[in-house]
Amino acid sequence: MREFLPKNIVVTGGAGFIGSNFVHWMVDNQPDVHVTVLDALTYAGNRESLAGISDDRMSFVRGDICDVDLVDRLFSDVDAVVHFAAESHNDNSIADPEPFLRTNVRGTFVLLEAARKHGVRFHHISTDEVYGDLALDDPSRFTEETPYRPSSPYSSTKASSDLLVRAWHRTYGVEATISNCSNNYGPRQHIEKFIPRQITNILCGIRPKLYGDGLNVRDWIHTEDHSSAVWAILTRGRIGETYLIGADGERSNVDVLHAILKGMGRSTDDFDWVRDRPGHDRRYAIDASKLRAELGWEPVHTDFTKGLASTIEWYKENGGWWRGSKDATEAKYAKQEQRGNQ
Repeated sequence: MREFLPKNIVVTGGAGFIGSNFVHWMVDNQPDVHVTVLDALTYAGNRESLAGISDDRMSFVRGDICDVDLVDRLFSDVDAVVHFAAESHNDNSIADPEPFLRTNVRGTFVLLEAARKHGVRFHHISTDEVYGDLALDDPSRFTEETPYRPSSPYSSTKASSDLLVRAWHRTYGVEATISNCSNNYGPRQHIEKFIPRQITNILCGIRPKLYGDGLNVRDWIHTEDHSSAVWAILTRGRIGETYLIGADGERSNVDVLHAILKGMGRSTDDFDWVRDRPGHDRRYAIDASKLRAELGWEPVHTDFTKGLASTIEWYKENGGWWRGSKDATEAKYAKQEQRGNQ
C-alpha cells in the first residue's frame, strides 16, 4: 500500500495522557504535520500537558466529541483523525457506566459519521481489555483474531466502539484502522491510574495500596513506543485492518509496585493490601507480530526499569501538574472503597 502522509490531523483526547504524548511525538518527529487537538478537558484532560508546543504546529479546541456541528466543522478541513478520546478508568466505569456509554460509543459514532461525510482517514485507539483476560498459567497471548470478551463497563464500551469502526468501514467505506494497545506508562498520566497513583502516593506520604493478591499481570509499553506505532499504522497500515500494539512487557502488579518502591528508596513491603475490585481481569498479554512483520515497527523503550525511573523523575519534577488533583482523586477512591465495604 502507498504511504499515506497527512498534513492536517485532528487528535481527539489530545490533552489526555496517551493523546498528549502522541501530539508531542508528532511535533518532535513529523515537522510537516499540523495538529488540531479536540478535548473536552474533563478531569482526565489537562491543557498543561500540551505546554511548549507552538501555535504554528498545533491548534487547541475545547469541545465534546458528541457535538455534531463542532466535529463536522473540524473534519471539513483535515486529512485524518486519530481518536484517543475516551472514558477509560475501570473503577469509574463500575461506579457509573453512563459517561462511558456516551463518550466511548456515542462519541465514536459522531466522529465516524463526520469522517464518512468528509472522506477523512480514521484511526481508532482501543485497548487490549476488549479481549477479556488470560489465565496466569496460559502461555498464549492476544492476537488480532482473539474473540472479544470484555469484562467491565469500560472494556465493553471500547469493544462497542471497535465494532462501530469496523461496520462503518465495511458498510460505508470509511478508510479506517484500529489499534488495540497494552497498558501505557510514562509522563503526563492522570494520577488515578496504577503507576502514577503509587508514585504520587509515596511522594505525598500516603501508603500505597494493592488490589487482591497482586498477581494480576499487565503488559506494559512506554507511551512513546505507542505513539510511533500509531503513526506507523496511520501512514502504512492496511485499511480495514486491526493491529495489536505491545512491547513484550508482562509484569504482575505486585512486581511493578515493588519496582516503584525500590526505585523511590522504600522497602518493597511498604504498602497495604485491599480487597479486589469486581471482575478484575487476571492477565493481559499482547502478540504484536503482525505490526512488526507488516510495518517493521519495533519498540525503543525496552528497559522497563529505566523507563520507570524516568517516569518517577517526571512526577517528582512536575508536582505542579498533578498536586492540584491529588486530594480529589484520593477522596473519590476512599468513597468507592467505602461503598464496596458496605
